[in-house]
Amino acid sequence: MSTTPFPARTTMQEVELGTTLQPKFGPDGLIPCITQDIGTGQVLMFAFMNAESLAHTLKTRKATYWSRSRNKLWVKGEESGNVQIVKEVYTDCDQDVLLIKVEQTGAANASCHNGFKSCFYRRLASLDDTSFRLEYTAERLFDPATVYKKK
Repeated sequence: MSTTPFPARTTMQEVELGTTLQPKFGPDGLIPCITQDIGTGQVLMFAFMNAESLAHTLKTRKATYWSRSRNKLWVKGEESGNVQIVKEVYTDCDQDVLLIKVEQTGAANASCHNGFKSCFYRRLASLDDTSFRLEYTAERLFDPATVYKKK
């Protein structure tokens, strides 16, 4: 794994109240990232970044994540055309989670590989129901079989 281009973490005072980004990557080199639509506030997805993908995101302004399953950088929309243009980057109080606000682009204007605007397209039907039934809260915007080509 490459060295991080970000400043080393200093004191908790500086990390929590200072004005320098000092992201805390986990032992696996990853930091959780929540992605939100800048216009609507809708949470679009959750993924991980490493130092390289965060640096690439900041340089290109295109949301770039670390794919744990493929073990490589993943520029959102590189296959589907549904690119996320980064408008703002936030970190939480102890800088161990990122929140990026994006403009979701592309023909389908969708972020989920299953064809939905958001990866959060189902909810628990009832908090009291022990069957844990999920219900859909959104319509599919595209058919993944026609967008993603199996390699």
